Amino acid sequence: MPELTDLSWIAILVSTIGAGGLSAAWYSPALFGNAWRAALGKSDDELGSPGLAIAGSVFSCFVASISLAILLSWFGLDSVTTGLGVGTLIGFGVVAMTMLSDALFSGWGVRLYSIQTSYRVTYLMLIGGIQGGWPA
Repeated sequence: MPELTDLSWIAILVSTIGAGGLSAAWYSPALFGNAWRAALGKSDDELGSPGLAIAGSVFSCFVASISLAILLSWFGLDSVTTGLGVGTLIGFGVVAMTMLSDALFSGWGVRLYSIQTSYRVTYLMLIGGIQGGWPA
């Protein structure tokens, strides 16, 4: 099992920033922000200040980056392709499927589920690609 000191903290930082940037773009009005708010049935005023949500999102990207770095290290996977594959597998096979039960029980609807899960799958692919392709 790899030690935390063996991980590339620069790769973790870069993939965290990349995933955070993806989040900012994904939920902006230029991409899916308006559709996401409509699917939620909330206005900007109802959502309030995004400060805590942004901090939580960055934290979740950081933990996901560390987790994927550990996973890739455990299995000796060190290419962009394998990193993307692992990110895709975890994104679809674990995250999207666990979110499916949330969506069904909470009545999210297909649009909200699609926006939420496709973001998470995409950011896990991005993190996996960066982690997998980062020079040792």
